[in-house]
Amino acid sequence: MNEKTAELRDIFIDVTDDDTITEEQAETRGSLTEDDREIRTKLRDAIGRMSDRLTFETDLSVDTYETIVRGFYDGAGDTALADRIDRDRETVVRARSDLHLLRDQETDVAFDTDAFRRLLTEGHTDEEIADRLDVTAATVADYRRVVEIEDERRRVNSRYTDEFEELLTDADLRERTEDVTETGLDEATEGMETDVSM
Repeated sequence: MNEKTAELRDIFIDVTDDDTITEEQAETRGSLTEDDREIRTKLRDAIGRMSDRLTFETDLSVDTYETIVRGFYDGAGDTALADRIDRDRETVVRARSDLHLLRDQETDVAFDTDAFRRLLTEGHTDEEIADRLDVTAATVADYRRVVEIEDERRRVNSRYTDEFEELLTDADLRERTEDVTETGLDEATEGMETDVSM
């Protein structure tokens, strides 16, 4: 701080009886920023087009489907999502199926998936496939659902999941970039004094 700045500071303190020179400025915003509103509109549009074109097992509202999509990309588990939408976990699993949203543990299995698909195409029952692959019938039923979702997603060229991913991962990236920029600026300017010459 140079001599002129120090003098101005002293005058300010004398006049105001306050030694706070600057005040934090909070950004005023509504419940949704412009970006959030745009993302919400596009998400709901994609969900609407998806439900018009495909057969949904669940009859949830667009708001509820949107909550599930957002939660899924935020990393929320099915139990947490069930709590958010006040439904049971099975409803969330079926809703994710409607939305073509698969978790890594559902697709990363310990048996030969090509053999599974071949046996499925040949018309074998779940029990027969379980016996051939040395897994439980419940595992076969679960993976049969995964195959159906993957096939349906392939038929629509993954267009809906690509839209969800683009909207929500871009939004997350923007948010993280803003946070990093602000943090970086704070750290870069920490302890610095502004040299104001009058």
